[in-house]
Amino acid sequence: MNRNKKRNKLIVSAIMTALLASPLAYIMSEGQPVAAAASVSKYKVTAQPFSIEGKKSNIGTINKNGSTYIALRNLNTALGLTTNFNKTKQLVEVSGNGRSLKINLSNNTIQLNGQPVFGPQVILQDNTTYLPLRFLLERMGYVISYQNNTKQVGIQSIKENDLQVQAEEIGADGDGKSLLVYYPVIKGYAREKVQDKINAFLKQETDKHIAAGSKEMDTVVKANNQLLIKNPKAEIRQPSLDGRFTVMYNENGKLSLYVDYDLYMGGAHGMTTRIPYTFDLVTGDPISLKEAAGNADYVSIINSQITDHINHRGLELSIPFKTIEADRDYYLSHDGIVIYFTEYEYTSYAEGMPEFIIPYSEFK
Repeated sequence: MNRNKKRNKLIVSAIMTALLASPLAYIMSEGQPVAAAASVSKYKVTAQPFSIEGKKSNIGTINKNGSTYIALRNLNTALGLTTNFNKTKQLVEVSGNGRSLKINLSNNTIQLNGQPVFGPQVILQDNTTYLPLRFLLERMGYVISYQNNTKQVGIQSIKENDLQVQAEEIGADGDGKSLLVYYPVIKGYAREKVQDKINAFLKQETDKHIAAGSKEMDTVVKANNQLLIKNPKAEIRQPSLDGRFTVMYNENGKLSLYVDYDLYMGGAHGMTTRIPYTFDLVTGDPISLKEAAGNADYVSIINSQITDHINHRGLELSIPFKTIEADRDYYLSHDGIVIYFTEYEYTSYAEGMPEFIIPYSEFK
């Protein structure tokens, strides 16, 4: 698979900004307050119109800083999700659509299919634990919409390929450095040869990036060791490599995801490299950007869309944007092909990795 030559540096993932736009909540019958939860004055509960799988209803919600929070127990029947609460362990589990989302209320950590994920702070009110709508449902295989004229929130399930993507862990801590990488593994797919082919490719890619990261960390370890020889009491910062993946698209015989490798070398912050993969689930082969677009004029179409986005969003660039490479890194989403800028490629560190969704309709 062609890789973008410019991605030496990428931003530490800022997932939360996009996820807090429209939230959801889980209500426990016997929840206990925890230190990690937000402690605020009581929020007002108001009726919010919903369309859940086409069925309209009004459900009590909470609004916080423009974000909508809702009781998940009111949605269980319509969405087909299962929720459980272990009072002793303070553990909430939401399962369905081949996924398991576990929220540990005692330390405010979240796991999706065995992999830790960044998530929002929980809110407790009247023995109720609230979580954002987009954060929960988009991870459970649903698409969320909002109609300004009716103020209605729409929730619709996505028809996905019949497979699961689980997390496998590679971790090590010692020799002056630490490593913790979660990589994707496909399970339950009917085409076993295709499944094995993709899994072997992803494992090979994981091993390659771990080896590269480990080699870079060794330079810092060597420098730290030399410093300690001169001054045993010197304060040093141990380098680390952290890897997390996100499944972005699992529809229409294609699977698209990316892995963020965060390499910390002892400075003010780590540098993240984003590695995307898109596969044909019939052959198991990677799909190029040209193949995904299905239009010979895809480069100019994408350039035009990115330019429009930059202007509309008022995005400040360090250098003018002219064009993408023909083999530019990308991934798929439910709404279109996603192109992103790498860290410092066109924007400052504070901008993260700006994403540009080019609707599939633009290529027709």
